[in-house]
Amino acid sequence: MTSKAWAQEDKKDIYKRYEQECYLDEQKDRDSWEQVVKNCTQIGEEAKEEIKNITDKGKKKFWIEHCSDLEYKRPRAFAVGDPTSCLPLGELLIEYNQAALAKKSLQKACGIYLNPKSFAANKEKALAALNKYGCVVADEIRDYKLTDAPKCSTERLLACLKLGDIFQKDEDFDKSKIYYSRACSGGLGDACQRLKNVSSRSTLLKYTGIILIGLSIFIVTNMMFLEQSQAQASDQLEDGESKEAAAKHGAILRYSRPFFKRYLTPIVSAMKYRKTVKEKYKRPMAAAGLTGVLTPEDFFSFKLFLILGFPIVFLISRAVMGETWPLSYIPLIAVGGFFYPDIWVKGKIQNRQKDVVLNMPFAVDMLALSVESGLDFIAAMTKVVEKARPSSLTEEFGIVIREIKIGASRAEALRNMSWRINLIQISSFCATLIAADSVGASIGPILKALSVEIRQKKSSDVEKAGATAATKILFPMMFLIVPAVFLIVAGPILLEFVAGAGGK
Repeated sequence: MTSKAWAQEDKKDIYKRYEQECYLDEQKDRDSWEQVVKNCTQIGEEAKEEIKNITDKGKKKFWIEHCSDLEYKRPRAFAVGDPTSCLPLGELLIEYNQAALAKKSLQKACGIYLNPKSFAANKEKALAALNKYGCVVADEIRDYKLTDAPKCSTERLLACLKLGDIFQKDEDFDKSKIYYSRACSGGLGDACQRLKNVSSRSTLLKYTGIILIGLSIFIVTNMMFLEQSQAQASDQLEDGESKEAAAKHGAILRYSRPFFKRYLTPIVSAMKYRKTVKEKYKRPMAAAGLTGVLTPEDFFSFKLFLILGFPIVFLISRAVMGETWPLSYIPLIAVGGFFYPDIWVKGKIQNRQKDVVLNMPFAVDMLALSVESGLDFIAAMTKVVEKARPSSLTEEFGIVIREIKIGASRAEALRNMSWRINLIQISSFCATLIAADSVGASIGPILKALSVEIRQKKSSDVEKAGATAATKILFPMMFLIVPAVFLIVAGPILLEFVAGAGGK
């Protein structure tokens, strides 16, 4: 065996020794046994220690499991943990990346077992717990007027220092200050220096937060009063349909829209580069079917609002759930908030394009039948909107009809539809109709031919998807299905083999 292997083996033995000496579950085991004794005594007195007298099923089960041998009446000796061994145990746990157990070990070594509430509620019980598991420093001796309580050794104060370092690394400055303060009160100079650094850092963060909150309140208040009349005018102009439409696009947009539309959109609309913003987001808004819900300026304001909105939700969730998620996640969450609307709109566009492709064959067939029956193009398209099920395609047909009615040419309205949907099938459909209209050709046969072509394309797409399905399912089958089948088939054989070998 190599020297490295010997060292590793020694470290394992050392760990086991410290784990046994520290005895992390000492208080838990004592409390558990005391509860068993209490319950067994109560049940025994009620039933006169006769199981036939116990009618409650839960109590009967508890008596059989814990009390029937009357072991609870005999005194029980518990091993006494050595808190000084918890310090090296915590160091080894940190080395093994066991942060939760390391904290528990160092907390036992640090020995904080007094607080004002428990001391005021039951002084004798608090002192008994302190004498069993804890120790005191100068501040506690002064505050609680203790004379004969065990004082913290240097090893236990070092555990407090290391525990403070762990919480400082986790950016939990309040807890790190508690442990640094305890170690400093015990006379560790390093702890006093670190306490000053943490205090100055937390003070800086506190005052920075206060300044930012004050600045935010000032900006919001200023905008509320200076632009109240403008906001009221915009609210009156905005119809209820757009608000209802916004509610259909998810809770994030629904609850964010009143804020960014009122406070951020006016700022974005007054920006120097507002034209660039408008050109960049105008087509995605149209392709996603959000033109009646969000303007390009609104969409960019939505992105800016979520830079602050997502971190606020993160902090609220962290506080409500009592979690200790690192605050260093906030910048990443803010960046995610800025890019979330882009991902959301991209998904909307893809779903809308799929819906358009799905409804195209039926719509084109109806257009062809209507035109051949003597209706003009607008009347035929109106008939499709009336008879076909509501979809993204019928919405676009409705927009085309309205544009033609207010004076746009048929070619212009079709080009606008092609630009909004941004799909090859629709571009081909619109281009064919525009070309037929320009030469005065009858569009009935053309629509029939287009319908056949669209159905053939749809069939080929389905066949293509079916052909690739086998390839897509290959890896899930290899890693999920095949191992399960192997366990079911080979498991009994292996168990039988092991049992046979054991019998021999």
